[in-house]
Amino acid sequence: MTVALPLVISLAVMAYAWPASRIAPRDLPIGVVGTSTASQKAVEGLAHSKPGGFDFHLYPDQASASSAIKSREVYGAFVVTPGRVKVMEATAASTSVAQLLTTAGRQLAAHAPKSPVRHTTSSDGRPPRSGASKSVRKTAPRVEVVDIVPIAASDPRGVVFSSALLPLTMCGIAIAALIALSGGRIPVWRRLIDLVAACAVTGFTAYLIAQGLLGALPHQHVATWAALSLTMLAISSTAVGLITRIGSPGLGLSAVLMVFVGNPFSGSTSAPELLPKAVADIGQWLPPGAGANLLRGTAYFDGNGSAGPVAVLVVWSVLGLASVALGRRNPAAGNGASAEDLPRSGAASAPSLAVSGAATALSPAPVDHPHAHARHAAHE
Repeated sequence: MTVALPLVISLAVMAYAWPASRIAPRDLPIGVVGTSTASQKAVEGLAHSKPGGFDFHLYPDQASASSAIKSREVYGAFVVTPGRVKVMEATAASTSVAQLLTTAGRQLAAHAPKSPVRHTTSSDGRPPRSGASKSVRKTAPRVEVVDIVPIAASDPRGVVFSSALLPLTMCGIAIAALIALSGGRIPVWRRLIDLVAACAVTGFTAYLIAQGLLGALPHQHVATWAALSLTMLAISSTAVGLITRIGSPGLGLSAVLMVFVGNPFSGSTSAPELLPKAVADIGQWLPPGAGANLLRGTAYFDGNGSAGPVAVLVVWSVLGLASVALGRRNPAAGNGASAEDLPRSGAASAPSLAVSGAATALSPAPVDHPHAHARHAAHE
Protein backbone atom coordinates (compact mmCIF):
# COMPACT_ATOMS: atom_id res chain seq x y z
CA MET A 1 0.00 0.00 0.00
CA THR A 2 2.85 2.38 0.79
CA VAL A 3 4.09 2.00 -2.79
CA ALA A 4 0.81 1.55 -4.66
CA LEU A 5 -1.01 4.60 -3.29
CA PRO A 6 1.71 7.17 -4.12
CA LEU A 7 2.04 5.57 -7.56
CA VAL A 8 -1.69 5.91 -8.23
CA ILE A 9 -1.67 9.53 -7.03
CA SER A 10 1.33 10.34 -9.22
CA LEU A 11 -0.34 8.82 -12.29
CA ALA A 12 -3.53 10.77 -11.56
CA VAL A 13 -1.63 14.05 -11.29
CA MET A 14 0.26 13.25 -14.50
CA ALA A 15 -2.97 12.42 -16.35
CA TYR A 16 -4.38 15.87 -15.58
CA ALA A 17 -1.21 17.97 -15.67
CA TRP A 18 0.54 16.61 -18.75
CA PRO A 19 -2.20 17.38 -21.36
CA ALA A 20 -2.69 20.84 -19.85
CA SER A 21 1.02 21.58 -20.19
CA ARG A 22 0.99 20.66 -23.88
CA ILE A 23 -1.82 22.95 -25.04
CA ALA A 24 -1.12 24.34 -28.51
CA PRO A 25 -3.04 24.48 -31.81
CA ARG A 26 -2.79 21.27 -33.85
CA ASP A 27 -4.64 21.32 -37.18
CA LEU A 28 -7.09 23.79 -35.67
CA PRO A 29 -9.75 24.44 -38.35
CA ILE A 30 -10.06 28.15 -39.10
CA GLY A 31 -11.40 30.08 -42.06
CA VAL A 32 -9.92 32.79 -44.26
CA VAL A 33 -12.26 35.00 -46.27
CA GLY A 34 -11.35 35.92 -49.81
CA THR A 35 -8.46 35.10 -52.11
CA SER A 36 -6.84 38.53 -52.25
CA THR A 37 -3.16 39.12 -51.80
CA ALA A 38 -3.77 40.23 -48.22
CA SER A 39 -5.61 36.99 -47.45
CA GLN A 40 -2.85 34.89 -48.98
CA LYS A 41 -0.23 36.71 -46.93
CA ALA A 42 -2.35 36.15 -43.83
CA VAL A 43 -2.39 32.39 -44.47
CA GLU A 44 1.36 32.39 -45.05
CA GLY A 45 1.96 34.38 -41.89
CA LEU A 46 -0.16 32.10 -39.70
CA ALA A 47 1.37 28.98 -41.19
CA HIS A 48 4.87 30.36 -40.60
CA SER A 49 4.20 31.46 -37.01
CA LYS A 50 2.65 28.10 -35.97
CA PRO A 51 3.67 25.31 -38.37
CA GLY A 52 1.00 22.61 -38.41
CA GLY A 53 -1.13 24.60 -36.02
CA PHE A 54 -3.97 25.56 -38.37
CA ASP A 55 -6.12 23.81 -40.93
CA PHE A 56 -7.18 26.58 -43.33
CA HIS A 57 -10.59 26.72 -45.02
CA LEU A 58 -11.20 29.39 -47.67
CA TYR A 59 -14.58 31.12 -47.95
CA PRO A 60 -15.77 33.55 -50.60
CA ASP A 61 -17.44 35.99 -48.21
CA GLN A 62 -18.13 36.73 -44.57
CA ALA A 63 -21.60 35.20 -44.68
CA SER A 64 -20.18 31.83 -45.69
CA ALA A 65 -17.55 32.01 -42.97
CA SER A 66 -20.17 32.92 -40.36
CA SER A 67 -22.33 29.96 -41.41
CA ALA A 68 -19.32 27.64 -41.14
CA ILE A 69 -18.64 28.86 -37.61
CA LYS A 70 -22.26 28.27 -36.56
CA SER A 71 -22.23 24.77 -38.04
CA ARG A 72 -18.96 24.03 -36.18
CA GLU A 73 -16.91 23.46 -39.31
CA VAL A 74 -14.33 25.99 -38.11
CA TYR A 75 -13.61 27.74 -34.81
CA GLY A 76 -13.31 31.17 -36.42
CA ALA A 77 -12.24 33.09 -39.49
CA PHE A 78 -10.05 36.01 -40.54
CA VAL A 79 -11.02 38.78 -42.93
CA VAL A 80 -7.91 40.70 -44.01
CA THR A 81 -8.34 43.90 -46.01
CA PRO A 82 -6.17 46.99 -46.39
CA GLY A 83 -6.47 48.90 -43.16
CA ARG A 84 -8.40 46.23 -41.21
CA VAL A 85 -8.10 42.70 -39.83
CA LYS A 86 -11.43 41.29 -38.78
CA VAL A 87 -11.46 38.29 -36.44
CA MET A 88 -14.66 36.24 -36.49
CA GLU A 89 -14.69 33.89 -33.49
CA ALA A 90 -17.05 31.87 -31.30
CA THR A 91 -16.37 32.00 -27.58
CA ALA A 92 -19.08 29.34 -27.12
CA ALA A 93 -16.93 26.87 -29.07
CA SER A 94 -13.90 27.51 -26.87
CA THR A 95 -12.82 30.57 -24.93
CA SER A 96 -9.20 29.39 -25.23
CA VAL A 97 -9.40 29.20 -29.01
CA ALA A 98 -11.14 32.60 -29.15
CA GLN A 99 -8.26 34.17 -27.21
CA LEU A 100 -5.80 32.44 -29.52
CA LEU A 101 -7.53 33.81 -32.62
CA THR A 102 -7.64 37.32 -31.18
CA THR A 103 -3.91 37.19 -30.50
CA ALA A 104 -3.28 35.85 -34.00
CA GLY A 105 -5.36 38.67 -35.49
CA ARG A 106 -3.28 41.28 -33.68
CA GLN A 107 -0.10 39.66 -34.96
CA LEU A 108 -1.46 39.76 -38.49
CA ALA A 109 -2.28 43.44 -38.11
CA ALA A 110 1.19 44.17 -36.71
CA HIS A 111 2.95 42.51 -39.66
CA ALA A 112 0.55 43.68 -42.36
CA PRO A 113 1.60 46.52 -44.68
CA LYS A 114 0.57 49.89 -43.33
CA SER A 115 -2.06 51.73 -45.28
CA PRO A 116 -1.42 55.36 -46.29
CA VAL A 117 -3.68 58.04 -44.83
CA ARG A 118 -3.56 61.55 -46.29
CA HIS A 119 -3.88 64.52 -43.96
CA THR A 120 -4.31 68.14 -45.00
CA THR A 121 -2.85 70.65 -42.55
CA SER A 122 -2.47 74.39 -42.22
CA SER A 123 0.31 76.26 -40.52
CA ASP A 124 -1.91 77.78 -37.77
CA GLY A 125 -3.89 74.60 -37.01
CA ARG A 126 -7.16 76.01 -38.38
CA PRO A 127 -9.22 74.21 -41.05
CA PRO A 128 -7.11 74.11 -44.20
CA ARG A 129 -7.53 76.57 -47.01
CA SER A 130 -7.37 75.67 -50.60
CA GLY A 131 -3.84 74.99 -51.70
CA ALA A 132 -2.72 74.01 -48.18
CA SER A 133 0.04 71.43 -47.94
CA LYS A 134 -0.86 67.74 -47.71
CA SER A 135 1.04 65.08 -45.77
CA VAL A 136 0.87 61.31 -45.99
CA ARG A 137 1.01 59.14 -42.84
CA LYS A 138 0.92 55.34 -42.79
CA THR A 139 -1.10 53.55 -40.08
CA ALA A 140 -1.23 49.89 -39.08
CA PRO A 141 -4.45 48.02 -39.84
CA ARG A 142 -6.94 48.10 -37.02
CA VAL A 143 -8.23 44.87 -35.46
CA GLU A 144 -11.96 44.20 -35.19
CA VAL A 145 -13.22 41.21 -33.18
CA VAL A 146 -16.72 39.85 -33.79
CA ASP A 147 -18.15 37.07 -31.59
CA ILE A 148 -20.40 35.03 -33.89
CA VAL A 149 -21.59 32.57 -31.21
CA PRO A 150 -21.01 34.14 -27.79
CA ILE A 151 -20.92 32.16 -24.60
CA ALA A 152 -23.50 32.87 -21.88
CA ALA A 153 -23.07 36.26 -20.25
CA SER A 154 -23.34 34.66 -16.81
CA ASP A 155 -20.40 32.36 -17.64
CA PRO A 156 -18.09 34.58 -19.74
CA ARG A 157 -15.02 32.38 -19.31
CA GLY A 158 -16.83 29.07 -19.69
CA VAL A 159 -15.78 28.00 -16.20
CA VAL A 160 -19.15 26.53 -15.24
CA PHE A 161 -19.34 24.55 -18.46
CA SER A 162 -15.87 23.03 -18.12
CA SER A 163 -16.09 22.47 -14.36
CA ALA A 164 -19.33 20.49 -14.53
CA LEU A 165 -17.80 17.50 -16.33
CA LEU A 166 -15.79 16.06 -13.43
CA PRO A 167 -18.65 15.96 -10.87
CA LEU A 168 -20.95 14.50 -13.53
CA THR A 169 -18.44 11.73 -14.20
CA MET A 170 -18.04 11.01 -10.49
CA CYS A 171 -21.82 10.94 -10.03
CA GLY A 172 -22.05 8.44 -12.89
CA ILE A 173 -19.57 6.14 -11.13
CA ALA A 174 -21.48 6.54 -7.85
CA ILE A 175 -24.77 5.60 -9.53
CA ALA A 176 -23.11 2.52 -10.98
CA ALA A 177 -21.82 1.47 -7.56
CA LEU A 178 -25.29 1.81 -6.01
CA ILE A 179 -26.94 -0.15 -8.80
CA ALA A 180 -24.30 -2.87 -8.58
CA LEU A 181 -24.74 -3.17 -4.81
CA SER A 182 -28.38 -4.10 -5.36
CA GLY A 183 -26.98 -7.40 -6.65
CA GLY A 184 -29.43 -10.22 -7.00
CA ARG A 185 -31.99 -8.65 -4.71
CA ILE A 186 -33.86 -7.20 -7.69
CA PRO A 187 -34.44 -8.64 -11.17
CA VAL A 188 -32.28 -7.61 -14.10
CA TRP A 189 -35.03 -5.62 -15.78
CA ARG A 190 -35.50 -3.60 -12.61
CA ARG A 191 -31.80 -2.80 -12.46
CA LEU A 192 -31.87 -1.58 -16.05
CA ILE A 193 -34.89 0.63 -15.40
CA ASP A 194 -33.35 2.00 -12.20
CA LEU A 195 -30.13 2.79 -14.06
CA VAL A 196 -31.86 4.69 -16.87
CA ALA A 197 -34.16 6.53 -14.44
CA ALA A 198 -31.30 7.53 -12.14
CA CYS A 199 -29.32 8.96 -15.05
CA ALA A 200 -32.33 10.90 -16.36
CA VAL A 201 -33.06 12.39 -12.93
CA THR A 202 -29.41 13.23 -12.30
CA GLY A 203 -29.13 14.85 -15.73
CA PHE A 204 -32.21 16.94 -15.04
CA THR A 205 -30.85 18.01 -11.65
CA ALA A 206 -27.53 18.98 -13.22
CA TYR A 207 -29.37 21.01 -15.85
CA LEU A 208 -31.42 22.83 -13.21
CA ILE A 209 -28.22 23.85 -11.45
CA ALA A 210 -26.14 24.71 -14.53
CA GLN A 211 -28.89 26.65 -16.31
CA GLY A 212 -31.61 27.45 -13.78
CA LEU A 213 -29.20 28.64 -11.10
CA LEU A 214 -26.03 29.59 -13.03
CA GLY A 215 -27.34 30.30 -16.55
CA ALA A 216 -24.49 28.46 -18.28
CA LEU A 217 -26.55 26.35 -20.75
CA PRO A 218 -28.88 28.88 -22.37
CA HIS A 219 -30.32 27.12 -25.46
CA GLN A 220 -32.13 23.95 -26.56
CA HIS A 221 -33.31 23.08 -23.05
CA VAL A 222 -34.76 19.62 -23.70
CA ALA A 223 -31.89 18.59 -25.96
CA THR A 224 -29.36 19.81 -23.39
CA TRP A 225 -31.06 17.78 -20.65
CA ALA A 226 -31.02 14.75 -22.96
CA ALA A 227 -27.31 15.30 -23.62
CA LEU A 228 -26.55 15.38 -19.90
CA SER A 229 -28.64 12.26 -19.27
CA LEU A 230 -27.10 10.32 -22.16
CA THR A 231 -23.61 11.20 -20.95
CA MET A 232 -24.50 9.96 -17.46
CA LEU A 233 -25.99 6.77 -18.90
CA ALA A 234 -22.89 6.02 -20.97
CA ILE A 235 -20.64 6.44 -17.93
CA SER A 236 -22.88 4.59 -15.46
CA SER A 237 -23.86 1.69 -17.70
CA THR A 238 -20.22 1.10 -18.61
CA ALA A 239 -19.25 1.00 -14.94
CA VAL A 240 -22.11 -1.33 -14.01
CA GLY A 241 -21.27 -3.55 -16.97
CA LEU A 242 -17.63 -3.82 -15.88
CA ILE A 243 -18.66 -4.64 -12.31
CA THR A 244 -21.09 -7.20 -13.71
CA ARG A 245 -18.49 -8.99 -15.77
CA ILE A 246 -15.35 -8.85 -13.59
CA GLY A 247 -16.70 -8.11 -10.12
CA SER A 248 -15.43 -5.41 -7.74
CA PRO A 249 -12.27 -4.61 -9.79
CA GLY A 250 -14.65 -3.26 -12.43
CA LEU A 251 -15.46 -0.30 -10.18
CA GLY A 252 -11.81 0.74 -9.97
CA LEU A 253 -11.28 0.15 -13.68
CA SER A 254 -14.27 2.29 -14.63
CA ALA A 255 -13.11 5.08 -12.28
CA VAL A 256 -9.66 5.08 -13.88
CA LEU A 257 -11.11 4.99 -17.40
CA MET A 258 -13.67 7.76 -16.90
CA VAL A 259 -12.18 10.03 -14.21
CA PHE A 260 -8.43 9.80 -14.73
CA VAL A 261 -8.39 9.32 -18.51
CA GLY A 262 -11.72 10.49 -19.90
CA ASN A 263 -11.84 13.83 -18.07
CA PRO A 264 -8.34 15.22 -18.69
CA PHE A 265 -8.37 13.92 -22.27
CA SER A 266 -11.79 15.40 -23.05
CA GLY A 267 -10.59 18.89 -24.00
CA SER A 268 -13.58 20.44 -22.22
CA THR A 269 -11.46 23.18 -20.66
CA SER A 270 -9.80 24.14 -23.96
CA ALA A 271 -10.53 22.24 -27.18
CA PRO A 272 -9.61 18.79 -28.51
CA GLU A 273 -7.49 20.43 -31.24
CA LEU A 274 -5.34 22.08 -28.58
CA LEU A 275 -4.31 18.74 -27.04
CA PRO A 276 -1.77 16.24 -28.39
CA LYS A 277 -3.43 14.33 -31.21
CA ALA A 278 -3.37 10.90 -29.56
CA VAL A 279 -4.78 12.36 -26.35
CA ALA A 280 -7.56 14.17 -28.23
CA ASP A 281 -8.50 11.04 -30.20
CA ILE A 282 -8.72 8.91 -27.06
CA GLY A 283 -10.69 11.60 -25.25
CA GLN A 284 -13.32 11.94 -27.97
CA TRP A 285 -13.90 8.16 -28.02
CA LEU A 286 -14.63 8.09 -24.28
CA PRO A 287 -17.97 9.21 -22.76
CA PRO A 288 -16.67 12.32 -20.93
CA GLY A 289 -15.13 13.81 -24.08
CA ALA A 290 -18.06 12.88 -26.31
CA GLY A 291 -20.49 14.18 -23.69
CA ALA A 292 -18.74 17.56 -23.41
CA ASN A 293 -18.74 17.89 -27.19
CA LEU A 294 -22.43 16.99 -27.41
CA LEU A 295 -23.35 19.36 -24.58
CA ARG A 296 -21.58 22.25 -26.28
CA GLY A 297 -23.45 21.50 -29.50
CA THR A 298 -26.90 21.41 -27.91
CA ALA A 299 -26.40 24.37 -25.58
CA TYR A 300 -24.94 26.79 -28.15
CA PHE A 301 -24.95 25.48 -31.74
CA ASP A 302 -28.48 24.15 -32.26
CA GLY A 303 -27.20 20.57 -32.23
CA ASN A 304 -24.69 21.08 -35.05
CA GLY A 305 -21.76 18.68 -34.94
CA SER A 306 -23.54 16.33 -32.55
CA ALA A 307 -23.87 13.18 -34.67
CA GLY A 308 -20.44 11.80 -33.80
CA PRO A 309 -20.70 12.35 -30.02
CA VAL A 310 -24.20 10.85 -29.94
CA ALA A 311 -22.96 7.72 -31.74
CA VAL A 312 -20.08 7.31 -29.26
CA LEU A 313 -22.35 7.69 -26.23
CA VAL A 314 -24.97 5.31 -27.61
CA VAL A 315 -22.35 2.62 -28.29
CA TRP A 316 -20.99 2.83 -24.74
CA SER A 317 -24.52 2.80 -23.28
CA VAL A 318 -25.62 -0.21 -25.33
CA LEU A 319 -22.51 -2.20 -24.44
CA GLY A 320 -22.92 -1.41 -20.76
CA LEU A 321 -26.63 -2.23 -20.64
CA ALA A 322 -26.05 -5.45 -22.56
CA SER A 323 -23.43 -6.53 -20.02
CA VAL A 324 -25.88 -5.90 -17.20
CA ALA A 325 -28.63 -7.82 -18.99
CA LEU A 326 -26.40 -10.86 -19.52
CA GLY A 327 -26.15 -11.47 -15.80
CA ARG A 328 -24.09 -10.67 -12.77
CA ARG A 329 -21.21 -12.77 -11.54
CA ASN A 330 -21.54 -14.11 -8.01
CA PRO A 331 -18.16 -14.26 -6.22
CA ALA A 332 -19.44 -17.14 -4.08
CA ALA A 333 -20.16 -19.26 -7.14
CA GLY A 334 -16.92 -21.04 -7.86
CA ASN A 335 -18.21 -22.54 -11.07
CA GLY A 336 -18.90 -19.09 -12.56
CA ALA A 337 -22.69 -19.33 -12.28
CA SER A 338 -24.50 -16.04 -12.38
CA ALA A 339 -26.49 -14.63 -9.50
CA GLU A 340 -29.70 -15.11 -11.45
CA ASP A 341 -28.99 -18.88 -11.56
CA LEU A 342 -28.72 -19.08 -7.76
CA PRO A 343 -31.45 -18.72 -5.07
CA ARG A 344 -31.98 -15.07 -4.27
CA SER A 345 -33.55 -15.47 -0.79
CA GLY A 346 -34.70 -17.91 1.84
CA ALA A 347 -38.18 -17.89 0.35
CA ALA A 348 -36.82 -18.93 -3.00
CA SER A 349 -35.11 -21.99 -1.42
CA ALA A 350 -38.09 -23.03 0.71
CA PRO A 351 -39.44 -25.62 -1.79
CA SER A 352 -36.08 -27.36 -1.82
CA LEU A 353 -35.99 -27.47 1.96
CA ALA A 354 -39.52 -28.83 2.08
CA VAL A 355 -38.72 -31.61 -0.35
CA SER A 356 -35.59 -32.48 1.60
CA GLY A 357 -37.56 -32.63 4.87
CA ALA A 358 -40.26 -34.81 3.36
CA ALA A 359 -37.70 -37.25 2.02
CA THR A 360 -36.10 -37.50 5.44
CA ALA A 361 -39.46 -38.19 7.14
CA LEU A 362 -40.39 -40.96 4.68
CA SER A 363 -37.07 -42.81 4.85
CA PRO A 364 -36.87 -45.81 7.29
CA ALA A 365 -35.28 -45.27 10.66
CA PRO A 366 -31.75 -46.62 11.03
CA VAL A 367 -31.49 -50.02 12.68
CA ASP A 368 -29.25 -50.55 15.73
CA HIS A 369 -27.80 -53.95 14.75
CA PRO A 370 -25.89 -54.89 18.00
CA HIS A 371 -28.96 -54.43 20.20
CA ALA A 372 -31.13 -56.37 17.72
CA HIS A 373 -28.81 -59.39 17.93
CA ALA A 374 -28.77 -59.30 21.74
CA ARG A 375 -32.57 -59.34 21.96
CA HIS A 376 -32.69 -62.27 19.50
CA ALA A 377 -30.21 -64.34 21.63
CA ALA A 378 -32.20 -63.71 24.86
CA HIS A 379 -35.41 -64.87 23.19
CA GLU A 380 -33.79 -68.17 22.22
